[in-house]
This record gives sequence, C-alpha cells and structure tokens, in this order.
Amino acid sequence: MQKIDIKIHLFYVLFFFTAITYAGKKINKDKFILASFLSISKKLDNRVHFNSPVYFKLAVQDTVRKVVKSKYRVGSQEHKFIKGIDSTAIRNISVKDDFQYEFYENSITVLTNINAIIPVKNLDQQKIAYVKIGDAINDDFVSTLQKYADVTVIEDKNIDSLQFKLARFSTVIIGYHAIDNSLKNYNLSIDQISKIKFLARNNNVIMNVFANPYCLSALDSFDDIEGLIVSYQNKKVSQIVSAELIFGAIQSKGKLPFSISTHFKSNNGLSTEKLDRLGFTSAENVGMDAVVLSKIDLIANRAIDSKMTPGIQILVARKGKVIYQKSFGYHTYDNIIKVQNSDIYDIASLTKIMATLPNVMLQYDQKKISLESTLAEMAPLFLGSNKQNINLKDLLSHYAGLAAGIPFYKEAMSLSKVPSKLYFRKKIETDYSKQLGDSLFIKNDFSEIMMKLIVDSKLSLKKEYKYSDLTFMILKYYLEQTTGKTLDVLIQDNFYKSLGMNNSSFNPLTKFDKNRIPPTETDNYFRYQLLQGYVNDLSAALEGGVSGHAGMFSNAMDLAKLMQLYLQKGSYGNQRYFSEKTFDDFNTCYFCAEGNRRGAGFDKPQLGKEGPTCGCASMTSFGHTGYTGTMAWADPENQIVYIFLSNRTFPVATTNRLSKANIREDIQKVIYESIFHN
Repeated sequence: MQKIDIKIHLFYVLFFFTAITYAGKKINKDKFILASFLSISKKLDNRVHFNSPVYFKLAVQDTVRKVVKSKYRVGSQEHKFIKGIDSTAIRNISVKDDFQYEFYENSITVLTNINAIIPVKNLDQQKIAYVKIGDAINDDFVSTLQKYADVTVIEDKNIDSLQFKLARFSTVIIGYHAIDNSLKNYNLSIDQISKIKFLARNNNVIMNVFANPYCLSALDSFDDIEGLIVSYQNKKVSQIVSAELIFGAIQSKGKLPFSISTHFKSNNGLSTEKLDRLGFTSAENVGMDAVVLSKIDLIANRAIDSKMTPGIQILVARKGKVIYQKSFGYHTYDNIIKVQNSDIYDIASLTKIMATLPNVMLQYDQKKISLESTLAEMAPLFLGSNKQNINLKDLLSHYAGLAAGIPFYKEAMSLSKVPSKLYFRKKIETDYSKQLGDSLFIKNDFSEIMMKLIVDSKLSLKKEYKYSDLTFMILKYYLEQTTGKTLDVLIQDNFYKSLGMNNSSFNPLTKFDKNRIPPTETDNYFRYQLLQGYVNDLSAALEGGVSGHAGMFSNAMDLAKLMQLYLQKGSYGNQRYFSEKTFDDFNTCYFCAEGNRRGAGFDKPQLGKEGPTCGCASMTSFGHTGYTGTMAWADPENQIVYIFLSNRTFPVATTNRLSKANIREDIQKVIYESIFHN
C-alpha cells in the first residue's frame, strides 16, 4: 500500500464526518461545506495516487454525492472521472459545470440592497464603472458584466484621481477578488478598507466579495454600501453567476452560513428581483447534451479549414440561458487577429429584423399603421404610383411584386465606370457628409434619387413570392418620414440602449476600434478598397451606411438579446416594447397556402425540402439569414436562440461555399440533436 499524507487522510475523515452530520440540515450549511470541499479536494486530487486506499476516498465522495443529490439535481451526460477510480462508480463533482452553476445560483448572497440598486435597471439611463480590489483574476466577472451593459473598467492608484474618473458614472461596481483558499479569512488590508470606504462614501456602489465573507468583519460600517454581495469564491462560474445576479438574470437566493461580526447574522440574505434578461448556464441545466453540442466545433473548424470563411461567431441559448458561445478562426486568412466573442460583424440582411422590423412593429403596436395600410397611406411619395395600393402585409411577406433590387450604383457612376464627381468627394463637405469608404463621401441627397428609382420601378404582373431588398428600403423611408428621426437613431433610442446592445451600430467606425471589426471584402468594382467597418452591401453604402435592408454591425451576444425579446413576445428586462399580439401578428405566415413561407418581415422554415433551416426547427420558429454569412433564428416551441456570424465574403464574394455546404444548417441540426427528450 502506497503511503499517503496523514493530513489528507484526516481531511477526508473530517469531511466524511461533516457530510454525514449536515446531510439532513439546511441547504446553506451544505453550500458552505461543499464550497470548501470543492476548492480543497481538487488540489488534493492532484497529490494523491488512488491505487492504495481507493475504498476510503470512494466512501467519502459517495457520501458527498448523496448530500449533493438530496439538494440539487446532478445529471450530466458528460462525465469527468477521477483518475484511478472505476468510472461507473464515481464522478468528479468538483468540475461539473451544471452543478457549479446551480450551486452558486443558490449560494451567492445579497446582504444590502438600498433603493433596490440590485438588479441594475434602466440601462439606457445608466453609466456603470468597475473598480477592482485584490490581486486575483477577474476576467470572467468583467467580461460577463460587459455582456449586459457598457461597463467601463477604471484604474488609478491615486484615490483622488480614481474618484475624479468615477464622477461621471451613476453606479460603481467594486469587485474584491482574493486568491481562492476557503480556509483563509482574507483579512482586508488597511489600504483596501480605506479605499472601499472612500469609494462607497462618494459613489453609488455595488460591492461584490469573491472571498470568505469573514473579510467583511474588518469594516465597521456598511451604511454607504448600497449593494453588498457575497460570492464566496473567486471561481469562473461564481464570477459569471454574480454578474447575472447584478443585472437580474437570476434572483438572489443565498443565505449566510455563519454570522459576520454584529452586522450580519447566520441565515441573513435578501431576495432580489429577477428580470427576464438572458443568463448563462451549462447545457445540461437546460436539458441539452454538452458532448453532442461539441460537434459544433468540428463543423465550424471544417468551414474555416476549407476556407469557406476566415472566422465565425456562434451562440446558442435555451430557456433564457446562453449555453454555448464560441468564436473560431481569424479576421482574415493572414491569421493575425483571432476572432473574439466581442468582435463586431457586418450582419447584412439580419438588419431587416434587427433594426427596421422592430421599429415597424412599434408603429403597428401604437396603432399608427395596420397590416392593411397601403403605401400611399404610409408614404405620400407613393401616391399615384403603381405601388400606391400595396399593403404592409404583402410588402413584408415579399408578395408585393417588387423587383429583387435595383442597380443604384449605375446612377452614381460616370461614363468611365468610376464614382461620378457629381455625387462623390474624397473629403467631407457640407453636402457630402455620408461616408461609404476611406476618403469617399456621397452627396447627402442621393438617397432621394434612390427612392425615386424605387417609386418608378416596375412591378411584377404575377402574384408570387419574390425576395426584395426594396421592401425594407421603403420601410426605412416611412419610419424616418413619420418619426423625424433617422433609422440609426430610432433603433438606438427605442431598443438598443435599454436592451444593453452596446456593440450594435450602423457605421461602427464612429464608435468602435477598427480592429474589432472583421473585413468583409476587397472591393474591386466600385469603392476599390478593403471594406472594414464600412457596409458591404453597395446599396446600403450609397445611403451612407444606414439602410433598412443592410448596414447594421453587431456581435452574437447583442443579437441574441433582441431574438430573446422576440421569443418573449415583446418583453425583455421587465420592459415591454410591444404586445404579445403584435409579435404573433408579425410571426404569422399569411401566404403559406400559396407556397410563400415568409412571415410579416421574418423568414420562416421551409415548406418543402430546401430553405433557411435544418428542417428540424418548429414551424413557429423565425429568423433571417444574411449575405455575409450570417444567421439568427429562434424557436418558441423549443425555446432556442441560435446566432451564426461570419465574413464568408472575404476576400472576394464569389461562390457562397458556406451556404452550399450547409454549415449554418448543420450546426442548427446539432443543436436540436443535443436536446434531451424524456
């Protein structure tokens, strides 16, 4: 029998006794004990060879598992087993994501919540800063906070300079991140105590303690700390779940397992409001198999290896929880800049349902228009034209006889087939302020010429389905004429700001670093330059980058929020944007009997063999695809949101190999295959 450190033996004996003692007691006791065990046992596992007293550790962990099982659901299809132990007998519960998410969701404790500062609401009215205290990592906490709102990390060693920088923020989140070791008290230093007091006195503060809560006993008052959260450990999952709680994706359920000085007693813990915002968890916690989902990686990498696209972003959410979010490849085939989850893609025709359609639905919800409203009623410009009697239902269903598109660029070219000097300038001028490329500005009123071409265009004599970009160019014109605001302003004011879609914008170079934006194409036919941060679609470019059919740039996380809003039929973050009836009216296929699968603005599953989906999505599902290699799809019956973004058009938009290989559809198929069916 191999020798084992007597301390390790004693630990397991102690834990074995503790586990049995507390097995029938309150859940908060289990949480604190298990928190210590999960931290320590993982370290001990690396030191012990289990060839000797296997029966001893097996007995201990079997007891632990029984305790856990009695309190939480533990059921994963992906088992990670302890080396040297029969895999049919024991799982390594310390690394199971599904357990960890449930564990922290039930454990993280809110101790103060003055003026209901938690959860953070009204994102359009907030300016949020984050300040770190402590030496441990905080990456997952910060990155998750930034998935909910525009959270600015502020650093300065000088406390007065730090406060000067914080003065413009409405809320300051303080994260105390200590190196994990559940047996320590993490006594705050004098400087840290002084810093916390100063910041709390001068700001609206949410303080989050990723350490043993005993460290709080060093503070003599909590009167100035509006929100106080104890997350217990500085782990990846605890950081993610804590950020969820701050923004209301989950509510606080935790209770203190012991008293902290005279301020907080054992079993203290406040409940907070849950908002219907997207959260995060493991696949198993929403009834999906992580092993099956991992096949997505293989398909994405195959697409990149085959040069169908240089890079990809993918997100999958179910039941209001993001369970898969990954990026693959690089911005270009030079393999210099890796794709990050925060990168911003040209989403092409997804603009239709991500910018124009929600504003049209808002007009409909406010009863300013109906599906029977005609173009002549909506926009007097069409009065007397061959389009004056087209109604909104036909228009949105691509059933109005409009041409697929118009080559507007020909109107803007000179006889020598280059951008005409009449319409373009190399430098910005008063009447030439709309930019469509580096050193390329178009005359501001060219969009009026484009609308005149649309009004005068021919209509099909046959009543049939024909996909047309003109539909949403017309609707953009209607919205801007009706509201007096441009579409880029409308979508920010009505949706993006309050949804926390801080990475979404027309003309993104006015807001974001160019290196966050993968290029879409080397334009060798009109603009003659690399298109990076300028919309790929030429018609949208001629409108100055803001059009109803294309022009929006975004990332997978932001788009998932709006798709979740649709899935929740007009509600997100406990804010109602439009009624359930409005969503249902727009998610209806009005001409399915005639062979037209489209809803009112939304694309819908194929009626035959070929179409935009894997063929496995429900008929109530909806979404859209985009020319640059994008897709956003949601399924109410299975509560799934799926986002796929790429720049498959780079460096030259030739054959759409991504589409021909069914990459987006095959990934969607894997998503449905991963669902557990009882």
